[in-house]
Amino acid sequence: MKNFALIGASGYIAPRHMKAIKDTGNDLICALDKNDSVGIIDSYFPEASFFTEFERFDRFVDKWRREQGKKIEYVSIATPNYLHDAHIRFALRNEAHAICEKPLVLNPHNIDQLKIIEQESGKR
Repeated sequence: MKNFALIGASGYIAPRHMKAIKDTGNDLICALDKNDSVGIIDSYFPEASFFTEFERFDRFVDKWRREQGKKIEYVSIATPNYLHDAHIRFALRNEAHAICEKPLVLNPHNIDQLKIIEQESGKR
């Protein structure tokens, strides 16, 4: 069983991510979205922690890894295109693989920086 985080939990694609996580026998540990009317999470993962503020989500992921010795292994990204780059960076910096739809970045030169972070973290 792998541990997942989901960024963009109220987007139209997010329920597909949740279903895929559940159907593959994995666990959604936490989710983030600025909109707090995301009732769909409870139908898949009622124990998942939910955040509407990125800073609290970031603190939870970091604290979960450092203090509890557990890891978020994958961050599923279901946010608007212009946020993909930042959210991929977040995943890689937190020692997790990022799952993201295209486009990964809006400006081609930003992909070079993601490659560097991939090499540093050993994650993709």
